[in-house]
Amino acid sequence: MPEAGRKPAPSFTKKPRSTVFNVGSDATFTAETEKGVAKVRWQRHGADMAASERWTISSEGTKHTLTIHAVSSLDSGVYTVIAGSSKVKFELKVKEPEDSGCGSLPPGEAEQKPTRDAQTASVTGNVSSTASREAAAGELSGQKVPESHSTDQEVCDSEKVPASSGTALKRGSVEGASSQAGVPLFLERPQSGTVTVVFLVRLGFEISTDGGEEAGELDFSGLLKKRDVKVEEGPKIDVWEILQNAPPSQYEKIAFQYGITDLRGMLKRLKRMRKDEKKGTAFLTKLAGAYQVDKSQKLKLMVEVANPDAEVKWLKNGQELHPSGSKFIFENIGYKRMLTINHCSLADDAAYQCVLGDEKTITELFVREPPVLITHSLEDQVVMVGQRVEFELEVSEEGALVKWERNGQELRREETFKYRFKKDGKKHVLFINEATKEDAGHYTAKTNGDQSVAELLVQEKQLEVYQDIADLTVKAEEQAVFKCEVSDEEVKGTWLKNGVEVVPSDRMQITHIGRIHKLVIDNVRPEDEGDYTFVPEGFAFNLSAKLNFLEVKIDYVPRQDPPKIHLDCFGRIPDATIIVVAGNKLRLDVPITGDPDPTVIWTKADQVITELDGRVYIEKHPDHCVFIVEGAERCDQGVYTVLVKNPAGEDRADITVKVVDVPDPPDAPRVLSVGEDCCTIQWEPPAFDGGQPVLGYVLERKKKNSYRWMRLNFDLWKETTYEAKRMIEGVVYEMRVYAVNSIGMSRHSQASRPFVPIAPTSEPTNLTVENVSDTTISLKWRAPEKVGAAGLDGYLVEYCKEGSNDWLPAQQGLTDRNSILIRDLPTGERMHFRVRAINMAGPSAAASLSQAVTIREIVQQPRICLPRNLRQKVLKVVGETVNLMIAFQGKPRPEVSWLKDGQPLNLQNITVRNSDSDTILFIRSAERGHSGIYQLKVEVESAQDTASIHIQVIDRPGPPVAVKIREVWGLNVALSWLPPKDDGNCEITGYTIQKADKKTMEWFVVYERCRRTECSVSELVMGNEYFFRVFTENLCGLSKEAAQSKDSVYIQKPGRQYKPPSYKEPDFTEPPKFTRPLIDRSVICGYNATLSCALRGTPKPKVVWCKNQLDLSGDPRYRMFSNQGVLTLEIRKPSPFDAGIYSCLASNPLGEARSDCKLEVRVP
Repeated sequence: MPEAGRKPAPSFTKKPRSTVFNVGSDATFTAETEKGVAKVRWQRHGADMAASERWTISSEGTKHTLTIHAVSSLDSGVYTVIAGSSKVKFELKVKEPEDSGCGSLPPGEAEQKPTRDAQTASVTGNVSSTASREAAAGELSGQKVPESHSTDQEVCDSEKVPASSGTALKRGSVEGASSQAGVPLFLERPQSGTVTVVFLVRLGFEISTDGGEEAGELDFSGLLKKRDVKVEEGPKIDVWEILQNAPPSQYEKIAFQYGITDLRGMLKRLKRMRKDEKKGTAFLTKLAGAYQVDKSQKLKLMVEVANPDAEVKWLKNGQELHPSGSKFIFENIGYKRMLTINHCSLADDAAYQCVLGDEKTITELFVREPPVLITHSLEDQVVMVGQRVEFELEVSEEGALVKWERNGQELRREETFKYRFKKDGKKHVLFINEATKEDAGHYTAKTNGDQSVAELLVQEKQLEVYQDIADLTVKAEEQAVFKCEVSDEEVKGTWLKNGVEVVPSDRMQITHIGRIHKLVIDNVRPEDEGDYTFVPEGFAFNLSAKLNFLEVKIDYVPRQDPPKIHLDCFGRIPDATIIVVAGNKLRLDVPITGDPDPTVIWTKADQVITELDGRVYIEKHPDHCVFIVEGAERCDQGVYTVLVKNPAGEDRADITVKVVDVPDPPDAPRVLSVGEDCCTIQWEPPAFDGGQPVLGYVLERKKKNSYRWMRLNFDLWKETTYEAKRMIEGVVYEMRVYAVNSIGMSRHSQASRPFVPIAPTSEPTNLTVENVSDTTISLKWRAPEKVGAAGLDGYLVEYCKEGSNDWLPAQQGLTDRNSILIRDLPTGERMHFRVRAINMAGPSAAASLSQAVTIREIVQQPRICLPRNLRQKVLKVVGETVNLMIAFQGKPRPEVSWLKDGQPLNLQNITVRNSDSDTILFIRSAERGHSGIYQLKVEVESAQDTASIHIQVIDRPGPPVAVKIREVWGLNVALSWLPPKDDGNCEITGYTIQKADKKTMEWFVVYERCRRTECSVSELVMGNEYFFRVFTENLCGLSKEAAQSKDSVYIQKPGRQYKPPSYKEPDFTEPPKFTRPLIDRSVICGYNATLSCALRGTPKPKVVWCKNQLDLSGDPRYRMFSNQGVLTLEIRKPSPFDAGIYSCLASNPLGEARSDCKLEVRVP
């Protein structure tokens, strides 16, 4: 359980204060935080503030500034600055400028105005401000005057409103008179207790203060006459006394009668005065002002009361609390009353009261939520325009509050439902519908203890063509296939023939599988010849190809012809190179002639090609031969030879086939350098370019723990070195590269080694010399203003001699402290020193001293810095601790010595501790013998400085000596005594005299602080006999004992003496007797139990409680009470061990009595 009543140390070293600014000026508020508090938020009316045109938020190190430009009345309100768990509220007030008037005055009025102002009566009292004067005028006219209204505008207002006395009053006249005179009509009561009522007759009206029936009536007869200024001053009346003696129902009448404008404030102060007069005595210890506890923790509130039997009530926000399960637990232990709140939640953040009778104590409970951490961060995303975006993260607690921001601006639900927020347990999702280019940026999710940042890139839709459709030449009854491949599988398209859409039929089939679009024409006819076009939907380009129909005519020649290969029938040059894309079908149609039909043999590298491998097909037709390779591969590249022969001869032709493919992936890129938000990488070109030159490269990056790669360039990058920017410092990234040629994009390379964008820190600041000796120097500095995400590993301190550049380290390794002591330096040398901050990014710039330092001890004269409170006599009470710390200066280290009254100190009960800069004199328990003059001497070589401290240990004085009754006359007695033998080692401040009637022997104070050793006691009661005693008083208080007069004084009645008859005194003695005995009880384990009985007996019996015949008097777990004959035994939290036979024994000289009972303790 956290310790109740303690709050964490505040994070602010300088707090902003409430300020008043004029309209149009710039308002600046500054807050300074402790080291390590980096995140500061500004709020206005409970909402976070972000930088905008109206205000600027800046931070420099630990200094944070909020500037509001050209403030207006709309900017006034309550602002808050939050750092960690600390919160500071301040108020901005905007003061409106005063107008010059509503119009020009006539010449006569303009001349009279200074005269009237000069004749305005002076006012005695506490005039608060111009707002108070306007409020006073508003009270008189029956209207509330706002602060922002100009008084001259009110003068121009001719609207009539009823006055509080029933008389019609022109509002502008009265309010104008009040403001122009420069004094209020009514003034609040000054602190002295009197109020001055000022009567303004400036506009010819008068206010009566007689308090009769016409009180407060206004006379407007003067308004029709010349406006001469007459000032009358009424008598001074103590309104406070009138209010204190008046009933509450008369408060408003009195306020109106005497012109009180702030009645509510006066009543509050009157109530406070009454409270001060009557101080509460019901509580010994009250609740603290505030308590703070973490959520789900337990808190205990405790008070101590003066009456152990008193019952208290606990209230929460004014509602009484009752026991409810295990949530609220009430405990009463002796004088202590405790309220325990288990499993504190935000609903328990409230004001609590403990009420006892008419007194109460109030406190505030603040429930602090633990910081919510992000367990699964956001991931960067790249989407196309119009797509839906989902950012998802996971936090450590369910139901936590997550705030979404875009480029520092908070996201909210809009009317178009652009953004939607979803909570699912610990998961929080941000949806962005139909992303646009404007939605790109950095998105931040913030909790009260963590945040996560991700980048969104929105790209325009770009469709890449991986395979274009090619021209075809086919013969009748053959199949023609147009095929193309694009980058987006979702893109649909339309096929056109000569500009007319192709309608699917049994002979024409259109298919779309993934990224591949096909148009298949079976049994090609001459009318199928033409231009075919594929148009992707939503894109402004198309793919075109031509279908050529080949009509073969064979002339029959009855004679034999040698075979002939006709490669030029396609309009191609013999021995031409055929280029095919890897993965496509390679089809070689070779027209041949010859009679009889020739035999066709295909060879490659002198190897005859057969159909054994399953990918190669050779077809023989009467007029041509076909060579087909399904799914061309790189190994299919080479020179193919076709040989035709028949009995009449043979012919051959070489066909070169080149298989082109996407390039091989490049090797893993290398990271050359990293910066704060960028890095430079380099890679080697791919080993195989796919048969086509590499056109460029595409690069991607991702966070280390993410699975989403983000593209960095949309245009092909020509070089093999690239600088990636817009990274987040401190996040681990990986990079990979694609190679692109005219065929397509290669597979991605291996990912680079993980790297972190970091930058060195800024240089350390405020490097200064703290101390110099003959061989050492002490340096100190402050941390760099900018550290970065890489943190700070330590500092490297170096030095070199003047005129040299050979810098030497001051110590091995790094130091994590902000100071260092460098030893073993050459005496008398001039040395240069510098400090660098080191982190994983490298060393920072060096912070060095402006000039060289000479290594030599500086002799400083000794000087004692005696505090002001020690320059006068130091008074201590016997038993208190004496702890004197006195600072001094001097180099080298001075020698310190103490003397008391010129003699060395007795170090058995006095402790002296010396350091380089101060000395401490410590006495654990002061005694009178420690009084005296203590001399401190500080020496450096032959120079010295001394100081004296006078310590006086005082104690309570002894009682006076020889209290005597010097004279008795009438109802008066004259007393005298001698001063005490022991004055407590300080001056006697007075004597306290008390008297006591012999019948009751109750002592009452007659005089306090009587300075003389004699006094006269008067107003004694006739017929009573008195004793007197005297206490001595000094600065420690009254003496422990008093000196009492030996003889009593009987105040005799004048005239005849009455001798009362003698009576035999009745005998009321009786032995002890239990009027109500103990009864058997059964209680529950853990709850306090009580056993009670009633006893009678004279003289008062002695009572002993026993358990199983054992006396319980010394056991602290039992408490015994006796109140008017009722005896009670309280057993604190009994256990089964406490069960048994309990007895109450009572005895006096006349006899004994006993009562027993059996106690059973049940375990729930």
